[in-house]
Amino acid sequence: MSVWEEQLTGDIWLVGVSGRLDQSQTTDLEESLQKLLIEGCNRLVIDLSEVTYVNSGGLRCLVTIWRQARDHGGNVVLCNLSDRISQVFAIVGFDKVFAIYSSRVEALESLAGDQAS
Repeated sequence: MSVWEEQLTGDIWLVGVSGRLDQSQTTDLEESLQKLLIEGCNRLVIDLSEVTYVNSGGLRCLVTIWRQARDHGGNVVLCNLSDRISQVFAIVGFDKVFAIYSSRVEALESLAGDQAS
């Protein structure tokens, strides 16, 4: 799994993930997301377009970061989930927890709108 970060606008950051998102592979993602939160970047768009597999360990990582961001007045939204990954989120009910968007633009607009409210 690989992870990359990009500042989109103001305090909104894009985090891209590729490969398998499972308990044996989430260390880099957790470190990147925790670093951003420590630096006060608590509005995150996570692009999962290149994720090929997700299990409970990967889901746990995402929920932990979502909770921490929300505790600090931020949010985590997801975008570009493949059909297979979307099905996993729906089966476990996480499509009701996370705001999920079909594109980065929609996800960014959502977070930018949250700040304007």
